[in-house]
Amino acid sequence: MSNNSQNEERLSQAVKEILAGGFTRTLLSVILGFLVGALFMIGSNKEFLEGLGYFFSRPTDSLGAAWTVVSEGYGALFRGAIFNAEAETFEKAIRPLTETLRLGAPLVAAGLGIGLTFRVGLFNIGGTGQLIFGMIFATWVATRIELPFVIHTLVALVAGILGAALLGALVGFLKARTGAHEVILTIMLNYIALYFFTFLMRDPALLQEERATGNPKADPAAETAQFPALFGDQFSLHWGLIISLAAVILYWWLMERSTIGYRLRMVGYNPDAAKTAGINVNRTYVLAMGLSAAFVGVAAANQALGSAIGVTPSTHANIGFDAITVALLGGSSAPGILLAGMLFGAFKAGAPAMQVIGISPEVLGIVQGAIVLFIAAPPLIRAIFGLPKPQNTNALGAIRDRIFAKGGAK
Repeated sequence: MSNNSQNEERLSQAVKEILAGGFTRTLLSVILGFLVGALFMIGSNKEFLEGLGYFFSRPTDSLGAAWTVVSEGYGALFRGAIFNAEAETFEKAIRPLTETLRLGAPLVAAGLGIGLTFRVGLFNIGGTGQLIFGMIFATWVATRIELPFVIHTLVALVAGILGAALLGALVGFLKARTGAHEVILTIMLNYIALYFFTFLMRDPALLQEERATGNPKADPAAETAQFPALFGDQFSLHWGLIISLAAVILYWWLMERSTIGYRLRMVGYNPDAAKTAGINVNRTYVLAMGLSAAFVGVAAANQALGSAIGVTPSTHANIGFDAITVALLGGSSAPGILLAGMLFGAFKAGAPAMQVIGISPEVLGIVQGAIVLFIAAPPLIRAIFGLPKPQNTNALGAIRDRIFAKGGAK
């Protein structure tokens, strides 16, 4: 075989490996998600629908309306989430990017926690409850204990992480001792945590004592406990972003370089083989759920200590559920979760700008759902784009298949 033939064969094999890889499927899933969102924008546009009545006589009316609504919609998303070239000052122009970073930070932290359980063969959908417990602990420390600045912030942060980790470890303990499924446990604990949180905020232990009626709301965190601003008072971005980035580095080291991560991944690959190798699988489940919730606790501290406004029952902002999407889109890897969290942070930051021009912000929810749908169905992506089938499947793919086929890893 000639050198040219060998080079062509190697190039062809490399292209096949790239096209069969998870990154390619993820990128195509995101593109398809945006296309689905575009279809919904077009289908709900009045000018487009009116133009369909005489489409064959003047097709450019409908096609032009379709292009206008999509370009304006995603253009507004860009201006609201990345950069607003129409702003009067540079500070206002880059404010959308800072909002994306601020809103993406807790999604990244919570996504790390959910992704950790995926890699251990578990399915943690209790991020909301764990985040709420973290907010309870962080809020209590931030409002009921007086400490110097920095120390107060650190203690409140640790309290938030600890509060979330305790609830997560409880799920792992119950699964290990009773065999109860973590999906059922986390679903029920979500409700318990939410109503317990509301109960506490109707009591002087957390509620502002001077307000006897009205919606439940906790005291705002003391100034000494709040995360300081990163770029001054003109931006809402604070040190929660730095802490989330540190969590990404810690997650990478934990799962890819540490002995604990090796044991977690080994249980995720094959619990029976791990048990034969001398790993205590039940103890690993407790540890995994506790560590998972600890990362969610970073997001909880971000919500409780990130502003001077007291938390309410809605402060969790569905971060616990959005984190599932972030973890799936990010492939449960540290870099992937970071990018996925920032993408969904951009959706949250840009939604108001889309609403201003008359496009429903729920379109972005449809985009997110479509992305997850395509991520969860690799054969569909391969069929649409004619991608080659991967030669080897990894543990994460097997876990994903078990999650969507059987309701959770066993």
